[in-house]
Amino acid sequence: MVTAPNAILCSAKIALHKPTSDGHDMTMKLWDGQHLLPMNLDEAVDLCRRCHRMAPFCLYNGNTFSSIITLVIRKLDLPPHQSQIVRSLAGHIVAGVGSDEEVRAFREFCESLS
Repeated sequence: MVTAPNAILCSAKIALHKPTSDGHDMTMKLWDGQHLLPMNLDEAVDLCRRCHRMAPFCLYNGNTFSSIITLVIRKLDLPPHQSQIVRSLAGHIVAGVGSDEEVRAFREFCESLS
């Protein structure tokens, strides 16, 4: 579920698709231990953010985990405009570039889903 999106991203950019020696095994252990557990959207975004930071692949870690959370958000069947905003906020958080305001807005949205 994680390796295939990274391979696709790398192939599209004619880039090296290869696991890292430092982060791949640790990330795989974290992912395998948590991704099937019940969690809310905020927790799922945090899991993707943590995995991205562990850098399991040589390239496109942020894009890989952002694409995974995008698939999760699409399953929520939100109105198109709202879905676009939520995907953008989640992607920024996963990539580690979300501002405090974006993180706060995303968490408020997640709380509204409960």
